[in-house]
Amino acid sequence: MDLHPAISFFGGLVIILLGAELVLRGATRFAAMLGINPIIIGLTIVSVGTSMPELAIGITAVTDGFGTLAVGNIAGTNIVNILLILGLSAAIKPLPLQLMSIRLDVPVMIVSAVALVVMAADGVLSRREGAILLLGAVAYLIKLIQISRKETAAVKKEFAADFGKQALHVQKSTPRLMFLIMLVTGIGLSVLGAHLLVAGAVNIALSLGISESVVGLTIVAIGTSAPELATTVVGTIKNDRDVAVGNLIGSSSTNILVILGLTCIAAPNGVQVSNDVLWFDLPLAAAVAIACYPVFRSDRMVSQKEGLVFVLIYLLYLSTLLLLRT
Repeated sequence: MDLHPAISFFGGLVIILLGAELVLRGATRFAAMLGINPIIIGLTIVSVGTSMPELAIGITAVTDGFGTLAVGNIAGTNIVNILLILGLSAAIKPLPLQLMSIRLDVPVMIVSAVALVVMAADGVLSRREGAILLLGAVAYLIKLIQISRKETAAVKKEFAADFGKQALHVQKSTPRLMFLIMLVTGIGLSVLGAHLLVAGAVNIALSLGISESVVGLTIVAIGTSAPELATTVVGTIKNDRDVAVGNLIGSSSTNILVILGLTCIAAPNGVQVSNDVLWFDLPLAAAVAIACYPVFRSDRMVSQKEGLVFVLIYLLYLSTLLLLRT
């Protein structure tokens, strides 16, 4: 029996988010039990783990022949991350930027976003370009680890509190196999959820007469960013958000370099990029990344006014999508 598109989409979204949570918990705890520094866990495993939904959706989309949805999802997610989530956090309370890694994350976010626009100029992202993105991810990771060693004691303490203590607490009573099982189960659920979500999204697009890319840019992007949104808003209210915001910025680079890189490699004939995404959404994502640099450099803080502007720009962008491209 075929599921209703809405049931397939939202059911897939719930399953994929559950799978991503299991991947994140299993990977962080297993890494901590192996003695890996919590700050490195936070800056690497967590950034990739929170992007697990995008990875599952991207690979599923290209293998099912819906590559435009995959690219739209990455562009949409990065726009959501910066304009909506980070902007909302700053609008609630001024956002100080204290992580030294931001000195690297913001330039890498800009370079990767601009490089993606250039690579997509011919309308196709090839396997070779995917490999180039992954090489960029490796260089980024190496530099990130080097910078993490220079972080202040306060930042290291925050990372340890977020990613280390809970793992150490269960180390004595929980075998490592349990975390491996959690990791594998999470990956399996992510794959299953991605198949359901992509099928539901495509059917919704067909029934409403809109493109797959618009679905990827809107409901898929917002849905897969829900955990980051909740985490950042709660962290803002509790005044404990340095790590969350650092991962939010880092994940914007990870989405392009790792997630889209792997997605391109998984596509035998490359990933098709629609004209709308090529000439509007990707340049917008790059422009948003570039705009972050002067905003973040000014007093090393995002003010409430700047955060509100970010949110208003996102609402304008969303309105434009719904009015002109549906």
